[in-house]
Amino acid sequence: MVTEQFGGSPEEADLRRADSLAREIFSDVANKWALLIIEVLGERTLRFSELRGEIEGISHKMLTQNLRMLERNGLVDRRVHPVVPPRVEYTLTEPGRALRVTIDGMCDWTHRYLGHIEASRHRFDA
Repeated sequence: MVTEQFGGSPEEADLRRADSLAREIFSDVANKWALLIIEVLGERTLRFSELRGEIEGISHKMLTQNLRMLERNGLVDRRVHPVVPPRVEYTLTEPGRALRVTIDGMCDWTHRYLGHIEASRHRFDA
């Protein structure tokens, strides 16, 4: 897989700047629903109802909003098949698959330190 690099000003890539595009993108994708959608899509193509069935607790509205945001940011491809009723499928784009690698690392980190975090919370809350 060839990773394409896109240019942009250093200011737009600076997460410390409140007006940077990078911060806006980070804010978009760093929410629990977006992370879960990207993780569930993985290397698969899924329909809306399949995605919703895979993500416990997500509402129709939240799934719709997050899929639109991910599509707008070029991380998810939405394909409408011209049949009756319309069949809509979602799949990760190349940048979405690249982000999934990072999300997989976060999931691994969570599994590795879950016991530590639970113990810390218990001590803190006591």
